[in-house]
Amino acid sequence: MTNHTHSREWKDDLRLKLEELIDTFVVEGVRQEDIFDAIRDQLPGLRDALARDPDPAEDSSGGILDEPSNDWPSAISGKD
Repeated sequence: MTNHTHSREWKDDLRLKLEELIDTFVVEGVRQEDIFDAIRDQLPGLRDALARDPDPAEDSSGGILDEPSNDWPSAISGKD
């Protein structure tokens, strides 16, 4: 991905990606106005997620989940 930190180029790239996203749903028969409304409705949730975790890439889990625990009573062989 290109580094657009100090240029307006990232906005052009964003617009292109949004157009592609919108076209994906228009081809499936969704009205553009409905898509615009849905995007607008999603923005508050995206902002809230950013407020809770400003950089999810820095999470220590690395996206790998631990194996579930098998030490509960019914998981141990021979015990019910």
